[in-house]
Amino acid sequence: MMVNFYPLIVKFILLLNLNFSQPQMNHLLHMIHGIILCEGSKNISQIRNKTTQYRDLSCMTRFLKESPWNVNRLQKRRMQFLMDTIRKSHMNKGDDRSVVFLVVDDTNCRKDRSTKHMEGLDFHYSHEDGKSAWSHSLVTTHLVSEGYSFAWDFRPYFREEYCEKNEQEFKSKNDLAIEMIQAYSYSDDEIVYVLVDSWYTSKKMMDVCNAKGFHMIAAVKANRQICPIGIRIKMSQFAAEHIQKSDLRSVTVENQGQYWVYEYEGPLAEIENVKVLLSWEDEFSSDKTPFCILCTDHSLDLVTILRYYHVRWNIETGYRYFKEMLGFDQYQLLSYKAIQRFWAIQFLTYNYLELQRREWANDKTNLTLGDVVRRIRNDYIGQMVIYVYEQALLQKPIVDILKTLKLSA
Repeated sequence: MMVNFYPLIVKFILLLNLNFSQPQMNHLLHMIHGIILCEGSKNISQIRNKTTQYRDLSCMTRFLKESPWNVNRLQKRRMQFLMDTIRKSHMNKGDDRSVVFLVVDDTNCRKDRSTKHMEGLDFHYSHEDGKSAWSHSLVTTHLVSEGYSFAWDFRPYFREEYCEKNEQEFKSKNDLAIEMIQAYSYSDDEIVYVLVDSWYTSKKMMDVCNAKGFHMIAAVKANRQICPIGIRIKMSQFAAEHIQKSDLRSVTVENQGQYWVYEYEGPLAEIENVKVLLSWEDEFSSDKTPFCILCTDHSLDLVTILRYYHVRWNIETGYRYFKEMLGFDQYQLLSYKAIQRFWAIQFLTYNYLELQRREWANDKTNLTLGDVVRRIRNDYIGQMVIYVYEQALLQKPIVDILKTLKLSA
């Protein structure tokens, strides 16, 4: 082959011990390289072309749709390798206990309404658009610990009507989130915080976290009731009628900003005893609805709660990297099995980039995943230049070189 696979990617895949056959391994490596190298549209055809894959396009689609490999095994091997990496980093630091953030959210992969033959599509509510969109919907988790930020796990979500029509068991987004929380394997030297927005703030979710020994930090809708003096009242009403600026604490969180915060401990709706923060950014106004955060770890101070909740932003930036840089939602596959396998390979690619980011970064360099992608692309261009130079020394016809590179004169 004229340009070799990027050796660090090959090393990463081999360490996972996936038990893939050689053809399967080649397809996997081609896909990861193509996802990283391809700019613009990232459908399977473009991914294949970017890596100078000579086999017919159907070979790659069959790898996703029909090839006998187990996506669950790939997921487990990936997550175990990442967890071993995190724990090794923690042991090297020698801290008493490691703080782990497990972030939960959901996202949609939008498709054109004319796309009718792609399996699993339905109308799902889009928070970004404020209305339903023709799309696939996923609930995902993101893991942040020891300086790493990993896209962790995912579950596809189907509406109840779709499940009835296709004779599937319906699971709500909260049910899917709970599945992933329960599946997370933790050790005794970890303190785990589950971070969620108000969509996932339910008693059922909190009970599951408590059963696992996890703490929960979550956004709460301001219409939920608290009981500050033995009388139940909505937080929004309490803030408007009973809170004055003198009741608040001014809190400055590094790299986030200044907040005015009212702290409450006690019952919240059907939840017995939690710490709740009613906060206003920059300036307090009784006419402005506060942003409300609950925390089940009563030992945390105000600054730490606000700083920990801000970690939730990692999953939002993760979605942006997935879609804008890796083409997570740009697939044109018809089979839902193939689509789920494509997502699994996307998670694998994201995790490799994050591992590489940490390895290349140092105390003076704050690398992003975009920086890593650009470096790999530049290295690839360098390989192509060396290849052209070597072929020129061998006096190979320029037409043959261009054909190999899939370029036109």
